[in-house]
Amino acid sequence: MSYCHFSYKDEFEKPRKEIEGAIYTHVSLLDIVAWVTPEPVSFAERMSGKKLTLKENEKWAQNEFECGWFNFKGKVPSECEDKHVVLLLDVNGEMCVFDTNGSPIRGLTNGSSTFEFTYGEPGKRVFQFTDHCKGGEIVDIWAEAGSNDLFGKLCGDSKVKDAKIAVCNDNMRCLYYDFEALLEILKVLPEKSARSHQIKTKLREVLLLLNEYTEQDAIKCIEVLKPLFNRNGSKSSLTISAIGHAHLDIAWLWPIRETVRKGARTFATALDMMDRYPEYVFGASQPQLYEWIKTAYPKLYDRIKGKVHEGRWEVQGGMWVEPDTNVPSGESLVRQILYGKRFYREEFGVDVKTVWLPDVFGYSGALPQIIRKSQCKYFMTQKLSWNSINKFPYHTFIWKGIDGSEVLVHMLPEETYNSSVKPTAVVATEENFKEKAVSDNCLMLFGIGNGGGGPGAEHLERIKRVNRFSELPEVKQEKSSDFFDRIAEDISCYKQWAGELYLECHRGTYTTQAHSKRYNRKLEFALRELEMLLTFIDIDSDVGYPKSDIEKIWKEVLLYQFHDILPGTSINRVYDESLARYEILMLNVEQLIEEAKKTMTEKCDSASLKEPGMVFNSLSWCRNEWVKAGQKWFSVKVPALGYSLLDMQESEECAEQLFADEARLENSLIRVIFDQNGTINSIYDKECEREIIPEGVSANVLRVYRDKGDAWDISVDYADKIIGTFKLSSSEAFIDGPCAILRNVYSFKDSNLTQDVVVTAGSKRIDFRTWVDWYQSDQMLRTSFPVDILATEATCDIQFGSIKRPTHKNTSWDWAKYEICAHKWVDISQRDYGVALLNDCKYGYKVFGNILDLNLLRSTNYPGTCIDRGYHDFTYSLLPHSGDHIVGGVIREGYNLNQPLSMLPVANNKSGDESGSSFVQIDEENIIVETIKQAEDSDGIIVRLYEAHGASVRAGLEFCHSYSLISEVDLMEENPKQLAVDNNSVVVEFKPYEIKTLLLSR
Repeated sequence: MSYCHFSYKDEFEKPRKEIEGAIYTHVSLLDIVAWVTPEPVSFAERMSGKKLTLKENEKWAQNEFECGWFNFKGKVPSECEDKHVVLLLDVNGEMCVFDTNGSPIRGLTNGSSTFEFTYGEPGKRVFQFTDHCKGGEIVDIWAEAGSNDLFGKLCGDSKVKDAKIAVCNDNMRCLYYDFEALLEILKVLPEKSARSHQIKTKLREVLLLLNEYTEQDAIKCIEVLKPLFNRNGSKSSLTISAIGHAHLDIAWLWPIRETVRKGARTFATALDMMDRYPEYVFGASQPQLYEWIKTAYPKLYDRIKGKVHEGRWEVQGGMWVEPDTNVPSGESLVRQILYGKRFYREEFGVDVKTVWLPDVFGYSGALPQIIRKSQCKYFMTQKLSWNSINKFPYHTFIWKGIDGSEVLVHMLPEETYNSSVKPTAVVATEENFKEKAVSDNCLMLFGIGNGGGGPGAEHLERIKRVNRFSELPEVKQEKSSDFFDRIAEDISCYKQWAGELYLECHRGTYTTQAHSKRYNRKLEFALRELEMLLTFIDIDSDVGYPKSDIEKIWKEVLLYQFHDILPGTSINRVYDESLARYEILMLNVEQLIEEAKKTMTEKCDSASLKEPGMVFNSLSWCRNEWVKAGQKWFSVKVPALGYSLLDMQESEECAEQLFADEARLENSLIRVIFDQNGTINSIYDKECEREIIPEGVSANVLRVYRDKGDAWDISVDYADKIIGTFKLSSSEAFIDGPCAILRNVYSFKDSNLTQDVVVTAGSKRIDFRTWVDWYQSDQMLRTSFPVDILATEATCDIQFGSIKRPTHKNTSWDWAKYEICAHKWVDISQRDYGVALLNDCKYGYKVFGNILDLNLLRSTNYPGTCIDRGYHDFTYSLLPHSGDHIVGGVIREGYNLNQPLSMLPVANNKSGDESGSSFVQIDEENIIVETIKQAEDSDGIIVRLYEAHGASVRAGLEFCHSYSLISEVDLMEENPKQLAVDNNSVVVEFKPYEIKTLLLSR
């Protein structure tokens, strides 16, 4: 069937623009004074910057993100009496008009703003002044502006484009939207259909009537076109639920501080539009954004709350921000929802049931359980439409997580959250929707997004007209929660997808901006330890638990997990500022940890020791390890979730024979042989009498690849673009207590790398402690370990469990996973033997065949420039082991590497035992305690555990203290189910990979 498409463009496009140009009649110019500052200043300080008196076409800013307060003044001419008067304002930057009390009332966007124009024009330059002018009114308007567009660009050389008083010709405006709608419906009609001919005939009749483009001409034309809007009660089988939306990235091509102002512009615009369009329903996600608005613009926030209570404003998405879900820990994802949902409840009285992640770069298989146990049941996205190789088969489906939890998912059929709501968009939605055979409902988000802004009047005018075409589905404005509740009634009709939702795109985000990822990992573990220590202290003392301080730190960590910050896809300024804050947060947490340790040691009994120290273990298994205090080494045995005391004056000698030279490291369990270039030729497991590295290949080759991708993407053929390898310049072997160490120093062009390869007594784990001064551009550094293992799957550590991924390329779905995300380890094993590659802050792996490959650094140049140049510090480890990853203890070793035993000298000597009892002892090794913290709404204690092996188990837990009540609760710490307590012990049943949260009441 032949469609009309653009065959009519030359005939009707020029008249369309002429009609548009006749909507506003300019009557007077405004006087302009601006005060410019490098950074934002408040309304009260608006005249504190550099003062400029301006006219149209004059420049007001020199650089991106400069700020200005504009005062527009004028007088409405008397001839405007009884007219609809507006102000046309465009300073080639984002702007927001404020009322006389300093509260935002309308956002405005420059027409030159960069945006995908297939979705619509982003400009918003019309400020409503008065619908019924008396003539002679004084114009005195204050507006705050930034010299950046929606996407952080400096447009139009920052020259003032418009500052005018104008009359809005309402009938011409109505005609324009009628004319536009008919041109758009022609694009989806068969070119030779009767309907198409009828429309073109009427449009030609309109052109004959438009002589002077007067209001009278417009009235006649509207009457001519009226019969073409012919829906008379008939209804399509498909209903499109539509909600106004403004996807607003917390940071991306602009700094975080600009997002606060973007939020004010976007939200003020939404409120203004609601006043003019009573049918308008708008929604926005991210409690962090609402909290900023509450703090910076309280009166605007109060107006938002009013619309929420009216049911016309939907607070969306229960997560604190829209985070990346590949890199954050499981506890981070729990806190995202915990703090997000609590904020919405407390501020708006709304309990959100939908996790809202339209633009996130792939979705962890642990999410469905986290969603369901956080009292949510729906999930919305569209990002999988970006798959580069395989088309995702569903729009509405059931997503089954690694533990079997199920969530109802809807992906936007139009495959954008920036719908124009034109007839072409409506038809695309209907044609794309994969479940239309079993469902007559789908979702549409309309408006200008990514940089905020949201819907304009054009979107709402289009909906009116779309719903008057019998050829199109009905577009119904409503909250997304109503949509999800309705489609859930047909849940048995939908297909299922099990496991992760892997995005075949943006694989570079597992590695880009290494400093951010390192800080995130270290802070997640530091907060874990801090909360445990403070909980243990609070049990037996009156020290108190600083809940609000910890929550504040957590929320800032969650902020930086936003999907364009933690993945590394923002401009340099975002990282300059967030890394500085990360450093402060880490110092704060470390200081709190040290204070907590000192408080804990004051309770320890140690008079029998001359100079005692305390070793604390925050992991849920007993650890037999070596620790170093100053220059002394100690062999310690520390109980699970407990501590041991030791005499710091009596260091221990390692009884095990170790060997270290430039060619070999060896202990009683493992032998490592090096080539003369520093790479590894052999790793021999002495206990199992097994060679790990296949003959004729080398391991730990530090290869550098050409990487012309941006911050998001790695080229599929990067492996064919090896630039070179780091070359060994010196080696030094030595023994340090229980450690045999080979220190290799390498160089590559302008970059230098020092690596300590460490073999420790009593362990098969080989640590590669690495320090890099990295100064490459558009290049990527990786290491790899070919191992003598035959396996068709790799087991990868993710939040609250693990996932299997193929090591082959049998199908396009397998091949597409040429870069995968994992947390602390990846393992490939056959039944009798395996090898794991562990790390302390890396996430990007490649595992095809028998090669474990780890992405160490990327240095891309967009949107940030010279990314990750400078100093880096990280460790990765190779762990050969018997059996699979479970038998080989890989899970525990991953935790051990990331959460070292911590030590502090005892301050006040008393008398008594040398070790502290475990907070809780667990009789099943596959149960891991992830979190111990104070409860949110009581002085009870929260203990979060999960099953790590993928097995069902009844686990006995014995606590060292008595509790009046022990209950199982959900992740919101609600809906308690009392457990039977017997002598401080309870039995808890776990399904594979199940998360359990216990509330211990005192």
